[in-house]
Amino acid sequence: MTTPYDRLKALKITLPDAPPPVVAGYVPVFAPFVRTGNHIYLSGRLAKRDGEIWVGKLGDGVTAAEGKQAARGIAIELIATLHAALGDLEHVQRLVRLLVFVNSTERFTEPHVVANGASELFVEVLGDRGVHARSAVGVAQTPFGACVEIELIAEVTGSVAHHA
Repeated sequence: MTTPYDRLKALKITLPDAPPPVVAGYVPVFAPFVRTGNHIYLSGRLAKRDGEIWVGKLGDGVTAAEGKQAARGIAIELIATLHAALGDLEHVQRLVRLLVFVNSTERFTEPHVVANGASELFVEVLGDRGVHARSAVGVAQTPFGACVEIELIAEVTGSVAHHA
């Protein structure tokens, strides 16, 4: 049986040691995750390219394919956050819900295509445990002008490895 770590290695994905800050120099007044009972809520993560916020609007300079790539990158950060919170991805029982915000023009009608970048990676890494409920919406703006923001809820077992 392959583990999520085996699948990450096969996909040539290396998780960051710790979830990177939202934006260098920005001190958030919220936690990267909060656990209550057997659920863990991960705060929204912003799209990055080359370590910097990926600024732009879908439908005006950022393509659906680029948005999908941005969502995949966010999924990697969310997996890293789960790993940091739980100490082992085997503690993820299942992903419950994904909420995807796509910074887009009013004419952009494919936020679901963008969201697939994250959804597909979660299933590739976690198998059936990665299948989740999801909403993907176009919004007028996101923090720092990021093209995509994603938050996640997961059902978990075990104790939190590191407190937020």
